[in-house]
Amino acid sequence: MKRTSYWFIGALIVFCLACYFLVTGSSVLLLSLSESNNIPLGTIITWLGIISIPLLFYFGVRRLRDPITKTERVFSILLKLSICLALLWVPISYLLAGNLSFSFSEKATFQGGQLAMKAFWFNAYFTAAAPVVLGIMFGLISLFQKKPGNQN
Repeated sequence: MKRTSYWFIGALIVFCLACYFLVTGSSVLLLSLSESNNIPLGTIITWLGIISIPLLFYFGVRRLRDPITKTERVFSILLKLSICLALLWVPISYLLAGNLSFSFSEKATFQGGQLAMKAFWFNAYFTAAAPVVLGIMFGLISLFQKKPGNQN
């Protein structure tokens, strides 16, 4: 098996485990990583799950890793930006919430307040959905795009 196949399988396992823990509402999500800091394991599990989504497309679709056409290059760049956004999800979320448990209150200030909570949820949904939308669009365009050497 190629190295990319191992990365794809690893990303798929991480994605499936993260989905399992999040959908079932497992108590594992509430465990703290250490007593000195209050970082719930759910934050790390969610972050790994969010990172795994664009990685599934990156390692699963060769033309997104090694683009040939202009369209493939555009989608490859957008997917790489999606990977960067996924990697930055926790730092961005921390700036919005002011804590790593991502809890918000009725504060009058932006950080940790209701407006920041709306921005947090938009960031979370966008970060998770963007690679899926890109993958679907890439698949549809690839399906209808004229193949080289095809005379139809």
